[in-house]
This record gives sequence, C-alpha cells and structure tokens, in this order.
Amino acid sequence: MAAHITHWINGKSWTGTAERSGEVSDPATGAVAASVDFADEATVDQAVASARAAFPGWRDTSLAKRVNVLFEFRRLLAERAQDVAAAITAEHGKVLSDAAGEVQRGLEVVEFACGIPHLLKGGHTRGAATNVDVHEVHQPLGVAAVISPFNFPAMVPLWFVPVAIACGNSVVLKPSEKDPSASLLLAELWAQAGLPAGVFNVVHGDKVAVDRLLTHDDVASVSFVGSTPIARYVYETASAAGKRVQALGGAKNHMVVLPDADLNLAADAAVNAGFGSAGERCMAISALVAVEPIADELVAKITERIAGLKVGDGRRNADMGPLVTAAHRDKVAGYVEAGVSAGAELVVDGRKHPIDGEPGGFWLGPTLFDKVRTDMSIYRDEIFGPVLSVLRAGSFDEALALVNSNPYGNGTAIFTNDGGAARKFEDEVEVGMVGINVPIPVPVSYYSFGGWKNSLFGDSHAYGPDGVHFFTRTKAVTTRWVDPSHGGIDLGFPRNS
Repeated sequence: MAAHITHWINGKSWTGTAERSGEVSDPATGAVAASVDFADEATVDQAVASARAAFPGWRDTSLAKRVNVLFEFRRLLAERAQDVAAAITAEHGKVLSDAAGEVQRGLEVVEFACGIPHLLKGGHTRGAATNVDVHEVHQPLGVAAVISPFNFPAMVPLWFVPVAIACGNSVVLKPSEKDPSASLLLAELWAQAGLPAGVFNVVHGDKVAVDRLLTHDDVASVSFVGSTPIARYVYETASAAGKRVQALGGAKNHMVVLPDADLNLAADAAVNAGFGSAGERCMAISALVAVEPIADELVAKITERIAGLKVGDGRRNADMGPLVTAAHRDKVAGYVEAGVSAGAELVVDGRKHPIDGEPGGFWLGPTLFDKVRTDMSIYRDEIFGPVLSVLRAGSFDEALALVNSNPYGNGTAIFTNDGGAARKFEDEVEVGMVGINVPIPVPVSYYSFGGWKNSLFGDSHAYGPDGVHFFTRTKAVTTRWVDPSHGGIDLGFPRNS
C-alpha cells in the first residue's frame, strides 16, 4: 500500500481531509510510492494563521534561547543525515552519496545561522551630536513563505529556513510535490529541537498553494527557487502584493576551457558537473566552451569518462541515478532528438547507455553533443538533464563574449593555468558565481548564493549576509537624555552639533 503524506501545521501532522492529492513515484522503479495531500486555500490559510500566531512569541524569544534551538536542530540533523538522504534518493533518484552531500551543505547554513547573535548586532554611535546617541536594530519581518524545487528537497529549504527562524521569523514551507518527505523529516527535527509549535509549517500542493502564499495578507516575504518563467511570475505576483521577494531562477552555466588548462582535470570536472544528479542542478555545467585548438582532445577525454559511468538505482553502487519523473525524462530525451535534428554532433547518446536498474525507472544516460551552435534549442534552453553541449571558440575573448551574451547569469567556470586570463574572466564575466578551476562554484554558507540577469529576480541572494538582510528590516533609533536644566523652544531643523 502506498504511503500517505500530509501537511505539518502548528507542530503536528495535519488531520484534515484533502480534496486533491498527487502521486509520489520511486524514480528508480517507476512505481507509485506514496500519495501526497494538496493544500487548498483554506489549508494554506490555516498554516499561515499558525505561523502568524507563533510569530510574536518567537520574535520576543531571546537570542540565547533561539540559538539553543538552532544548535539542537543542527545536532539532530547531523544525527539523522542518512535518513534524510535516504528519503531524498527514494523520491528524487539521485545517488545516496549525492543526497548526503546535499544534506551536508544544508547543515553548513544551519551552522552559519547559529551565529545569529553576532549577525544581528546593530551599529551604535555615542555622542553623534551633543548628548545624542544613535543605534540600529534588526527586526524580523513576520511570516516567511519558502517555495522550494524538486532537485534539492533538503538543501534549498535549509538555505532559507534556518536563517529566517534565527532572525525571529516564522515560516511556511511549500516543498515540491514530487519529493516531499524530506521536508517533513526537517519539521520533525525542528519540533524535537524545541522550536515552538507554529514557527515552522509545511504545506504540500501545486499552483493553488503557491498562489495563495504569494498574495496572502499575512505573508511578509517570499523565497523561491525554480525555473526562470516561474521565478519571474513569483517575483511579479508577490511584489505586487507588497511582499519582500527573492526569486532564484534558471541557468545555462558555461565552463570555459583554455588551451593551457590541464585537460584531464577539465574533463573530470565537465563530467562531474554535467552529469551529477543527472544534470538536475541549477549549477550544473550544461555548456562547455572549448577554446581551440583543444576541442577534439577534450571531447575525446570526456567521451572516455562517460563510457565508464554506471547509471542505476541510487541506493546501489551507481554514479548517476534516474530523472525525477517519466514526464521530465521524456522532455529531456526530446531535447536529444532536437539536437540531432538541428545538426549538432551526437557524440554519446544517453538513450543507449546501459542501465543497472528496473526497466520501469525514469532512465536517461549521460549525453554529449559537440559542435553546438548558439541558435540550437539544446544551447538556448535550460534542459535540466544529463545533456552536455560543447561549443568551440577561437579565442578567450570570443568565449567570454559568448558567456556574456547569454540571458542567464547564474554560475560559470574557467579552467586555465594562466592567472592573468583567470583574473580578466573574474572581472569581466557577467555572472553571479564564478569558479576558477572549480566547476560548481556554490559559495560557502558565510557568503551568499545567487546569480545575475535572468537567474535572479529581487535584490537579495540566498543565505549568508544577504539572507540575514533579507529576513530582517533595520530600524535606526536616535536617543537624547535631556539635561534637567534644558529648556526653550527652537523651531529650526535639527542640527548635529
């Protein structure tokens, strides 16, 4: 019998009856593993009301007590990391080692949030004017809505939720309906850590739930990660409703390889960053720009490495698992056919890759195209699957211009042993996250994650200093304790003297 997955509201599993539900599949077998309740507007309202009621008490909780909860949550999450990873693999399909790495990167943000007493320290100036002091305070916003994607069911919520909670906000999380179980494990761990009921809530569902969160009067902020069209919609809708919004969109990440680079290192990086998690990463390398004359040699090295990749059930000894759903697998396979039709050279056809798994799984092996042009759909579109496209450039300047002309600006990398070229690339590339001989430049937790151009809508990046800024608003307080002998009336504009 398939499991039943429902919402988490006010510190416990929801006990109502849902009118609509969805199916959660095991991507490695194709079997339906669970049904998940979809929230209607009334259920979303219930979760928001729970968060709104819990907010004043949590806001007024001392930083010391908040940090105690965060430290305990961090301990419990580290203790249960393998359980969370197993839930991710069962519903998303990524291999266990990749899922465990996802949880670890989320843990790093929890550790960053444990330093919230220092992060919320405001400035103070004594004697800004005669007998006048000025200080600032950082106060929470209220109810924070977090809408997370299927590809990182634990890490992306952990980018936002610990920082929001540490700053004194309450949260309603709407995870992807494709792999919802990790979010409920996080909810249980928050409760065990001592977080008061209502401070963290989870509602499952589709556009009905999302739209209600975007426009709800009691939601103060919206954090979103997903495709660019939806990110733009989220930003425009929630902003029009008066919310503070950070909406992280899609990507077309380029890896530039210069002729002086270590080609073995570059080939390893291209395979790791192109096919890890079956390419279902917003930081995946999907476009490799080879600066001649090294393209033929580099393509040969990548091809050799792809042949050794084991594709199969992520719970077994596999390098790459299935895609998340049959529909998504078919969509990505359609891009492979489109690339062939457009005239790109299909070097490795992932549709023919050997599979170590059940025939009903959502399989598509690693695919490599060469001699791709910028007008082809396999280059223009974010495929979000195991498809790596190689483009050829005649010079560094041509490669840089190619990257900068792309409408996305999420992540990029350059592989070179030339420090001057690396510095010029760092300075001039129009992308928010840059790797130098690092293929997936996801910042550590005390920096912030986010792209440029069509990869980010809103001013704030995720986690790190930007995260603290996003989940708080600053109040400047000017204080004068008047000498008892003071008196008189002065209608002039106040002067600092």
